[in-house]
Amino acid sequence: MPTIRRCDLPAAALLQRYAGAAGYADCYAVDVAGRVSHAAFVEAFYTTWVFKLERLILRLFASRPSTDAQARQLADGTRDSFAAWSVEGRTADQLLLADFTGRTKSWLMVAAAGSAASPGTRLYFGSAVVPVRSRRTGQAGLGWMFRALLGFHQLYSRILLGAARARLG
Repeated sequence: MPTIRRCDLPAAALLQRYAGAAGYADCYAVDVAGRVSHAAFVEAFYTTWVFKLERLILRLFASRPSTDAQARQLADGTRDSFAAWSVEGRTADQLLLADFTGRTKSWLMVAAAGSAASPGTRLYFGSAVVPVRSRRTGQAGLGWMFRALLGFHQLYSRILLGAARARLG
C-alpha cells in the first residue's frame, strides 16, 4: 500500500500564498493507480467515514450541517460552500477552501503520476493556519492552542488522506 508522506507544496499550489511568514502550511501526498479526476477525489475526501465524523461535530457544535449530495456539488463545481468552508480558489485540478473564521484553509489537488504504461494519480491534501496579531504584543502568531494540537492535526491529515485513498482505490 502506498505511503502517505509529508512533502513540499507544489510551486503552483493555491495554498502557496499561505506558506511561510508567521503562518503554518503543510502538504501530504499519496499516489494511487489509475487516473482519478479532481472531482472524484474531492467527493471521496468529503464523504469518507472519517470526514463524516467531522461533519457530525460541525453540525452539532457549530450549526454547520452538510450532506454527501453537497459534497458532490462542491466536487463538481456547482457549489461554493460546504459545511464550515467556502471556496477561496478553484482550478481544474485544485480546490482551496477557507473556514468560516477565515483562519484555516484546506486544499486538495490531483496530478498525473506514474507512466504511460502504468498511469497513476498523486493526491495532495494540505492545510494552512493564518496567523493573528496579538493585542498584547503586536506580534503575529498562531497561538498556544494551535501549537498544542499540531501533532493531532498532522496525524488527522494523514488519516483523512488515507481514507480518501481507500475510497478511490
